[in-house]
Amino acid sequence: MTASTTASPSPATTSTTEATTTPAPTPPNGTTGTTGTRDPLAQDDLDRRLRDAAWANDVAAARDLIARGADVNAQDETQQSAYLVATSEGYLELLDLTLAHGGDVASKDSFNGTGLIRAGERGHTGVVGRLIQAGVEVDHVNRLGWTALHEAIVRPREREVPPGKGTSAYDDTVRVLVAGGADVRLPSRRDGVAPLDHARSKGYARQVATLEKALRQDAAGPVDQAEADRRLLAAASSGDADGAALALRAGADLEAVGDHRRTPLLLAASNDRTDVARVLVALGASPNALDDQHDTPWLVTGVTGSVAMLEALLSAHPDLTIRNRFGGLSVIPASERGHVDYVRRVVQTGIDVDHVNDLGWTAMLEAVILGDGGPRHQEIVRILLAAGANRAIADKDGVTALQHAQRKGYRQLASILAA
Repeated sequence: MTASTTASPSPATTSTTEATTTPAPTPPNGTTGTTGTRDPLAQDDLDRRLRDAAWANDVAAARDLIARGADVNAQDETQQSAYLVATSEGYLELLDLTLAHGGDVASKDSFNGTGLIRAGERGHTGVVGRLIQAGVEVDHVNRLGWTALHEAIVRPREREVPPGKGTSAYDDTVRVLVAGGADVRLPSRRDGVAPLDHARSKGYARQVATLEKALRQDAAGPVDQAEADRRLLAAASSGDADGAALALRAGADLEAVGDHRRTPLLLAASNDRTDVARVLVALGASPNALDDQHDTPWLVTGVTGSVAMLEALLSAHPDLTIRNRFGGLSVIPASERGHVDYVRRVVQTGIDVDHVNDLGWTAMLEAVILGDGGPRHQEIVRILLAAGANRAIADKDGVTALQHAQRKGYRQLASILAA
C-alpha cells in the first residue's frame, strides 16, 4: 500500500455577500490575496524551511511548518525531501510525522532509491520496520542495482560489534527485512551476487545464518497460521531472533497470544530477550498488550530492571500510565527491587515518580519499606529525590518514607531523606 501525497490546502472561498460586509481576512502564510491560489515562491520557502528542519531533526518546527502548508514530499534540486531525510537519517519521530501527513513511500531519491533503501544502507532498523508497515516496496531496485537487503549487507557504514557486545544494527535490519518478506534469492543487478553470498564474502556470520534459515524455510513451503504463531511465541520466549523473524515471514500474527494471553513481545520482555524485542518493535508490536495478570511488555521491565529492554520499547511509545495488578507503574517495582540503573533511566521518561499504588505506596515508600536499606536503595532514593519525588507523601497510615527509615534503623536512608 503506497501512501498518497497530500495536496497543499487552498484557502476557503469567501462569498460575495461576506466580502461586502466584512473586512477581507489576512491571507495565510504562503498564499496570495487571490482566493484559491498559492504563491509558488512562498510555497518554495515553506518547503525549503521544512527540509532544513528535517536535517536538524527539529520536529516541533517541522510540525509547525506542515500545519502552515509545507509539503513533506517536496524535493530540492538534489531530490531530497523532508520525508526522505527522515528515512536516511533515522529520525523516527520525524518519519512518523511525515507519514501522518502524506509521506509518499514510493518517492525516490537521486539514485532512484526508496526511503527503505536509504534506511537499510545505514542500519536504521526502526525506520525500516516503520516503512514496511507503511507498505513500501520491499524489493525495489535502485540505480546501483541493489535492494534494501543488498544495501544492508553490502554498504554498511558501521561494522560488526565486538564479540559479546550484542547484536549490531545491521543484523537487526537484515532480520526485519527478512521478516517483512524481502526476496533473499534476488541477486544484485550490479554484480549478480545474491544476498547470502555477499554476507559470506564479508564474513557476517549472523547475517549468513539468518539468510540460510530463510532460504531453507522458503524451500520447505508454506506454514499454516497456527504453526507460524506457535513458532513466534516459542522464539520470543527462548530468545531466537532469527526464529522470530522467520515466523513473521511465514505469516505469524505479531500479537499472537499464548499461555496467560502473553504476546510475543511480552514473552521477550519477561525473559529479557532484547534481540527479539527489537525485531518485534520495529514491525509494530504493542508495548501495551495486557496479559491475564495485567502485565504489559513495558510494565515487566520494572520487574526485570532491564535498561536494554526499556530502550528497545521506548521507540514503540509505551503508555507509561498503565498500572500493574497492584496499581503501580514500572518505577515502583524497580525501586523496591533495587534496580538502580533502571530507575535512573526511567525517571527521565516523564513517568510519574509520585504515583501511589493500591497499597498506598509510592516508589520512594517501596524503596524504604521493602528495600534493605543498603547502597542500592540509598542510591534509588537519591535518584527519586533528584527527579522531584515528594518525600512528604505518607502511606495509608500516615507514615512517611523518613519515618519508615527511622523505624527500620536505616540510618543512611534516614539521613538522605532528612537532608
